[in-house]
Amino acid sequence: MNKHAFRNLSYGVYVVSTWDKGRATGCVANSAMQITSEPATIAVSINHANYTNGCIRDTGRFSISILSEETDPSIIGRFGFQSGKDSDKYDGIEQEICGYLPIVKDCCAYITCKVIDTMETSTHTVFLGEVEDCDVMSKQSPMTYSYYHKVVKGKAPKNAPTYIAEEELSAKPVYTCSVCGYVYDGEVPFEELPEDYTCPICGQPKSKFVKK
Repeated sequence: MNKHAFRNLSYGVYVVSTWDKGRATGCVANSAMQITSEPATIAVSINHANYTNGCIRDTGRFSISILSEETDPSIIGRFGFQSGKDSDKYDGIEQEICGYLPIVKDCCAYITCKVIDTMETSTHTVFLGEVEDCDVMSKQSPMTYSYYHKVVKGKAPKNAPTYIAEEELSAKPVYTCSVCGYVYDGEVPFEELPEDYTCPICGQPKSKFVKK
């Protein structure tokens, strides 16, 4: 089975947010889709291991910040490779409150939803939400999952429904961030990068990269 085929499905890159006892929290998701138009409903898939999953269950609401091709990649690093249980993900991140829910300001559009149904899989919860509010934030192009992989050179968190173990994708030795999985693919040999080089996704130092 060639799992590369899954990469040809259409995905985006989103920050799904909600409240954690009055504190804003969220996680990166790449599986969000419109189910119906009237009433407008949206489904998102969130891993059971994501702290955000339980917070959505508690509040019964979630927002989707649709990231753009111009969104700072560090936002993906913050929301995709850290846990809201151990860190305040919105600390230092520009946010707005829209439809009574937090959204990442550095996005091209947002949608806020009330949970009206759920479906459980062995690893994920699919939350079906009725849209309560939405708006366009900028004219920038939305970031696709393909763009994230091919241009940003980012990798999917292990909790993502589309995660494929790196060893299944390539046997070519590369330098990979041990924290977020970012693969260095620059013209300058990795060994010649300055010692203050940091991962563009999660901000970790050069020493966190491993050769595979």
